[in-house]
Amino acid sequence: MCLRSSTSRLIAWSFAGGVLAAAAAAQAQTYDERFYGGSQGYRTTYSPGSSPTGPIAKTTVPFDPSYAPGSIIINTSERRLYYVLGGGQALRYGIGVGRVGFTWAGVTKVSAKKEWPDWTPPSDMLRRRPDLPRHMKGGIDNPLGARAMYLGSSLYRIHGSNEPETIGQAVSSGCFRMTNEDVVDLYGRVSIGAKVVVLQ
Repeated sequence: MCLRSSTSRLIAWSFAGGVLAAAAAAQAQTYDERFYGGSQGYRTTYSPGSSPTGPIAKTTVPFDPSYAPGSIIINTSERRLYYVLGGGQALRYGIGVGRVGFTWAGVTKVSAKKEWPDWTPPSDMLRRRPDLPRHMKGGIDNPLGARAMYLGSSLYRIHGSNEPETIGQAVSSGCFRMTNEDVVDLYGRVSIGAKVVVLQ
C-alpha cells in the first residue's frame, strides 16, 4: 500500500514536471511569435543582433550621395526607411508598410511632429472596421505609438506601433510603422519640412 502510494506520487510529479516543461515551451513559442513572426526562417532573415522590440535592427549603410542629409527615403518593397546622414551614408530602419491596395509612392515632406499622438480613425477606416474606437488618447496602447511624423496634408504618417511584431510586414492602411524605440530615435533627428521620398 505504501509502495503503491509512493509510486503514484512519483508518477504525479513526473506528469506535473512534463506539464510545466510544455508550458515553458509554449511560452517561449509565444515570445517568438510576438517578436519574430513565429518562424525560425522569418527570424533569420534579419540581423542576429536584433532586439526583442522588433526583428529588424537599425544600422548605418552606404547610400546614394545625391540625396540631401536629413532626407527620408522609404522603399516600400524592401520595407525599409532610410534617414540620409550625408557622406554617402544613411541610417536604415525596418518598417511596416501598407497592405495590398494601400501602398503609394511620391514625394512629400514632414509637415508636423507629435509625441504620444492621439488617434482618430478616418471615416474610410471606420467603414471597414466599425469596431474601432472613434477617438483614442495617446499612450502605450495607442496604434500610433510613441511618436508620429505627419506627411504633407495627407492622413499618412511615419509612426510608432503597439504591435512591434508587424514591423517588416505589409499590414497598414498606408502609414509606415516603426518600433517605438526606432521612431523615437528617428523623431529626434528629423526636422519639420524634411523631404520624404516614397518608392515602391
